[in-house]
This record gives sequence, C-alpha cells and structure tokens, in this order.
Amino acid sequence: MHKKKLTVTPAWVFQTDQGDWFEPVLFRLLESLRDSGKLTEAARAASISYRHAWNLLNRAADLFGLPLVAMQKGHGTKLTPLGEKLLWAEQRVRARLGPQIDSMASEFNDQIQQILAGAHRVLRMHASHGYAVSLLPEFSDSVEINLQYRNPEEALSALNRGDCDVSSFHFPNEPALAEQVLKHYQPHLRRNEFRLIRFVTRREGLMMRSDLMPRVESFKDLVDTQARYIGRDRQSGTRLLSNLLLAQAGYSEKSINRMPQQELTHTAVAAFVAAGMADVGFGVEAAARQFNLEFIHMVSEHYLLLCRKDRLQDPNLQHLIRLMRSEPFIERLHQVPGYAPDRPGDVITFDQLIAEDG
Repeated sequence: MHKKKLTVTPAWVFQTDQGDWFEPVLFRLLESLRDSGKLTEAARAASISYRHAWNLLNRAADLFGLPLVAMQKGHGTKLTPLGEKLLWAEQRVRARLGPQIDSMASEFNDQIQQILAGAHRVLRMHASHGYAVSLLPEFSDSVEINLQYRNPEEALSALNRGDCDVSSFHFPNEPALAEQVLKHYQPHLRRNEFRLIRFVTRREGLMMRSDLMPRVESFKDLVDTQARYIGRDRQSGTRLLSNLLLAQAGYSEKSINRMPQQELTHTAVAAFVAAGMADVGFGVEAAARQFNLEFIHMVSEHYLLLCRKDRLQDPNLQHLIRLMRSEPFIERLHQVPGYAPDRPGDVITFDQLIAEDG
C-alpha cells in the first residue's frame, strides 16, 4: 500500500551574532565521544572523517573560547564540562520537543488524508506520551495510525467529541488509587459507553543520578532532604499520580522542593535530571534507563486504550487489536524497560479491571 506521509525532523544550529555557526553533526560526534572515548570511533559513528571531526571540535572551541574535549594520554578523549553541557542541552531539546513535533507531523498527515480520503484507512489515536504507544504506528501496515500526543483530559475530550477513534487512559493497579484517578476524570468518562482495550503495564517511580547524596529512596527522603525535584505539567496523568502517592505518604506538593519548571514528557524529566539541573524526578522506568539514571519503583499502572463500545467491530479497531497481539509487536514490547504486555487486545470494563486488581 502506498502512503502519502510526512515526517518532521528538526535540527538546531549554534550561530553567533557575527554569523559563525557549526552544523548539527557536532552533537552526534559529542555523543559518540562520550560513549567511546575515542575520536576515530566517534567520527565513524557520526559518518564523518577524522579530519572533519577535528575541524568541528576546533571550530567550536574557537567559537566558545573553551575546548569541548580533553585528550589524556592513555585515557582517550573525554568531554569537558562545556562539551557535556552542550550535549545535554541538545538532548533536552530532543526530549522536550520530540513528542510535540511528532504530534504536529500527525496533524499534517491527518489533513493530507482528508484530502486523499479513501486512499487508505486511518485510525485516529490521541494518547499520553509513552514508550509503548509510540511503537504502534511503526508496526501497522494496512491501517495508518495517526498518533497525536495529548494529556488525558484532552484525549478524553477528543474521544467524546468524535475527534479521535481511540484515546489512551492509564491508572495504577492499586484499587484505592485507581478509584481516585477515575473520580478525577469522571466528568469525561461515561463508563457504560466506553470499553477498555488492555495494552501494557508500566513501572513508575523516582529517578536520580547514581552519585546523588544523600540517597532518595522514598517520598519521605524527598521531603527530608529537600532535593531539587522536577515534575511534569499540571495536566499530565503522571503529575496526578505522583501527587496521590505523596498524599498517601502523608505529604502535599508544598512539602517538596519542586522546581518552577514543568516538563511535558517522561523523557524530558529524565534528561533534566541527567543534565544535573535537578536531583530527582518522577516517571517511567524506561526514561530513567534511557539516561542511565537510578530508578526506585514506586507504583505500577495499566496503560490502556479507550474506545466507544459501539465501535469495537470497526475494521480499523480490529486491525489495532490484532497488531497489539502480534508476536513481533509483543517481542518488541519485552525490550522496553519497565513495560510488560498486559493481555493486549482483551476488552474489559473499568469495574472489571479494578475488581481483578483487588
């Protein structure tokens, strides 16, 4: 099947007020240098020559007035503090803006499909950012999955309006906490009209650098140490969950040393902590592992898909269910840290799932 589909790939460039600049490949070179410690290997990984690599590093050093790397005999090449900061800045940009750019690309593609109506089948999905849901479009063949990242209230509102076919919904597998989450979203939920499609479970918890002292292994530690905490935006389901867990431990948001910034994704929170701009964050284990952070598991939750029960036999939804149950997709899920298949494709009600967890 031939698909007319756009992909949006951003790139950002350093430029001085005199017009001096260097190309984005520098960041790939810095990342490879950090991992390998060898300029020859880093140049090869960045698909540039050794000479080009040296020229890039020298140009950058001239631009900033400080070197980005330091060479030590017998110890290879290491990033200087400036090189580390530049690399973390680029990775934070990718972590923060990546999902929003993906959503923008999906919106563009949705508009294209409206013009090419009938060219091929499209399933519209609005979902909270997650490491498992992002895989679905990659595995879909006969149906285009138009995935747009939205916070839970936006996704549920879109489903109620008919602006999407499927939305995501996630809540903890502890019945008492689950009921509080459902109560929060009750204005958007007509339980009798919707059905849950099981998908995955995921682990959420505290993430921090391994060198953080004193250690933070609980919400009590977070309050007692007043470690700098970076959280999600107020509309996110993870923000709601972390606040419920704080309350369960006897604390409020005011008890912790929350930073004024808010991040929109788990990946962005992890990148913020890894860059040393905060001490502790809260999010999924996959994000912590991506940035080599310590992870303290606090709660597991169901990440599910939600649809109208009268649409369950829709061919596009049936395709989605088959995809979620397929062996290649299940194998890929097992490779995502902290995620596990949760009888994917099984249809269930809210009450049945909560009763099962109880």
